[in-house]
Amino acid sequence: MLPTLDRGEAEVIALALEVNADRVLMDELTGRKVAESLNLRIVGSVGILIRAKQLAYIPAIQPYLQQMRQAGIYFSDRFINAVLHQVNES
Repeated sequence: MLPTLDRGEAEVIALALEVNADRVLMDELTGRKVAESLNLRIVGSVGILIRAKQLAYIPAIQPYLQQMRQAGIYFSDRFINAVLHQVNES
C-alpha cells in the first residue's frame, strides 16, 4: 500500500527535489517517511525550536510547545519531556 500525502506535503517534497533543498520542514509522519525514502533531510517544528534556542534566538522552547499543544498539535508527554531534557529545561 502506498502512502497518501496531502497536497502540501507532496508539493514540499516535489519542490525540495527540484531545487536540491538542504532540508525539508515537515511534521506529519507520512510525509516524513516519504521524504526520507527520497533521501531528503527533514527537520520538524520542534527541531526548529531547538535550533533557535541553541542559537539564542529564544530563551526557552517550553512556552512554544505549550502553545502548539493548545492549538491542537499532539505531542506525547514522553516526547515533550525528552525534548525539554535535551535543551536543559526539565
